[in-house]
Amino acid sequence: MTVVRIAVVALSALLTTPAVAVGSSTSAAAAPYVPCPAVKPPVPPPAAPSPPPVGAADRAVGGETLATAGLSIPAGAPMAPAVTATSWVVADLDSGAVLGGCGPHEHRTPASVQKMLLAAALMPHLDPTQVVEVTRADLQDLDPASSLMGVVAGGRYSVESLWLGLLLKSGNDAANVLARVGGGAAGRQGGVKAMNDEAHRLGANQTHAATPSGLDGPGQYTSAYDLALIARATYARADFRRYIATRVAEIPAGPGTPGFSITHDNTLLGHYPGTLGGKTGFTDLARQTYVGVAERNGRRLTVTLLGAETAPLGSLGEAAALLDWGFALPADASAGRLVAPDEKKQGPIAEVRSERHGQAKTGASFSLAAILGFGVAVVLAVLLLAAAWRQRATRRAANP
Repeated sequence: MTVVRIAVVALSALLTTPAVAVGSSTSAAAAPYVPCPAVKPPVPPPAAPSPPPVGAADRAVGGETLATAGLSIPAGAPMAPAVTATSWVVADLDSGAVLGGCGPHEHRTPASVQKMLLAAALMPHLDPTQVVEVTRADLQDLDPASSLMGVVAGGRYSVESLWLGLLLKSGNDAANVLARVGGGAAGRQGGVKAMNDEAHRLGANQTHAATPSGLDGPGQYTSAYDLALIARATYARADFRRYIATRVAEIPAGPGTPGFSITHDNTLLGHYPGTLGGKTGFTDLARQTYVGVAERNGRRLTVTLLGAETAPLGSLGEAAALLDWGFALPADASAGRLVAPDEKKQGPIAEVRSERHGQAKTGASFSLAAILGFGVAVVLAVLLLAAAWRQRATRRAANP
């Protein structure tokens, strides 16, 4: 039975090998929690429903350092400025480095910065010279006091004019028209589906659109990290960069409709050095939101922030403070990265069970190699036992 003992010893060695957790959503570890520098607004914001939780794998997209509801900045970096925004990200559009963030993957309500996703989804597919007619259905569910470009039912406008109205005046009417046209036979809801498909393609896992304009809708969320992905996609297009940097646009007259001019409502243009454009947003639920890009010394940084209050700085003042902080960091500073389009979301592939942060995890967890080794050892033991019994039977037959 010596061969059996050898098999047992081999099996014991396999069973005592340290287990390794194979990439599952539960193996993605959160970064240590550090509170975000915050300013208490003079007027508390109204109560809002709690956003849905973020899964461990989604939280680790872009790097484990970003897997936190608190602050994530590069080691040794100066402290980020205190703001009222409940989540924010500063990232390098060209290198994809995330310079820092506060709750980068936390679900937040987007308001009109959701229009950036509409542009990312439909701008590649719509001819800017196409002229479309506005219908009553495009306008009937819009509050006249909401943000509007100013189109009228029966009016005919080029797609380019609608993009300008969307980005300069945050036109909810323009958003409805563009979503309907871009949605094809499915109409406006087809446009919303295209937005969600684009979010999935970009790896914006916390983003779900319910309306094309960003007006509040059921289950509509995004995150500061997702908005940085969306900003990177839109600013890669020359036409988008031209539209978003336009300060004043003239909308030509059409048959029976007068022409008019629109002025960009992003006041950082011309006030913050190097601003390449930006998109503001506000609803009572979302509070102030902002996505903007500025360039300095050859670096293009985007800042995305959600849940800001009007005082003391407002979303634009907080964006400027965060951009100043980001530009002051070394060019190679990084707390994480923006994933590339179509890149599969994943946390850490493998992690030694008992050596993270100096503490052993509870519960047994076997790697694929250990499981296979266990099976091989069992089969080997059975075969050796069978061979031993055959040898014994042969000896008994030879010596009755």
